[in-house]
Order: sequence, then C-alpha cells, then structure tokens
Amino acid sequence: MDNNRYALIIIDIINNFDFTHGSTLAKKTLQIVQPINHLKEHFNTRNWPVIFINDHYNLWQANLEKIVTFCRNEKSDPIFKQLLPDDDDYFLIKPKHSAFYGTALTILLHQLKVNTLILTGIAGNICVLFTANDAYMREFKIVVPSNCITSVDEDDNRYALVMMKNVLKASIEPIDMQNLLIL
Repeated sequence: MDNNRYALIIIDIINNFDFTHGSTLAKKTLQIVQPINHLKEHFNTRNWPVIFINDHYNLWQANLEKIVTFCRNEKSDPIFKQLLPDDDDYFLIKPKHSAFYGTALTILLHQLKVNTLILTGIAGNICVLFTANDAYMREFKIVVPSNCITSVDEDDNRYALVMMKNVLKASIEPIDMQNLLIL
C-alpha cells in the first residue's frame, strides 16, 4: 500500500523573463509546460494539493493577479496561456531561492499531511535545487521529474538533477505522459 501523500509544487512559473538569458529560459520553459500540466490535471482529478510558489517581484503581496499582470509580456504569455493557478490551487510568494525560506510552505504541507513533494518549475539549478535541498532537510520524500524542470544551461540542469538524485535521494525519472508511473 502506498503511504505517500503528495503535493505538486510549481516553482517560479509565473515569470517575466526580464533578465540576462530570460528569452532562453522562456523558450525552455515552454517545453516543460505540457508535462507539468499533465501532472496538475492528475493531481486535480485526485483532489491532491497543487501549490504554486513564486518570486514576488518586489510587490511583496501574495496577490496572484498583481504578479501575473506585472509579469505578463510577449515572453511569458505563451506560458500563461497554458499554465496558471486555478481557484483551487494554493499560491505563495517567496523572498529567496528556496520555496521554504521565509514562507508558510512547511506549515501548509503539515496541515495537508503531505510527505512527498513533486517539484517542478524553473530554474532547475537554482530555485528547484534549493527547494529540494530544504525539502530533504525537512525529511520530505522528493520527486523531481526531469522533464518538468529546466534551466538556462543544459549542463547546469543535468548537474542539478544528478545532485538531487545522489545527495537528496530524489527520484528524477521523467513523467510518462500516458501513464504516471511515479505516482
């Protein structure tokens, strides 16, 4: 019997890509939107929690509409058309790289009785990696589907995945779009 209680964490997908190499990351993000959406649909049909956690862009408000409006541009629109939080999803802001640092995420996960995190989003070598590290330190089981994270540099992304697998004991198998074998 599977004793795992899952939460899907979608990191920094609401982004304006207004930084050096932002255009590159936006293009790569488009490649992971479909598998993340597939996971999100899987979670929604089971009433499992979906948690978007995002930078606040100096707005310092956990106001989804304001952050989306601030981030909306020609680079982000193709992503937003496919993947944004629904009314039943959770939305948190974070002040730094990790989804845990300075946020209510730990308390929320405990309230939801979650013990296994599916980490997705951008950038794999920064915010996803830092979040995975903090999740490991808090003794959560970690799944990081390799086709649901991306970074500006492919080598950095691969290295982050290897670190998460070898050091943080994360499963990094890609999700199968036909059959979600990881869950």
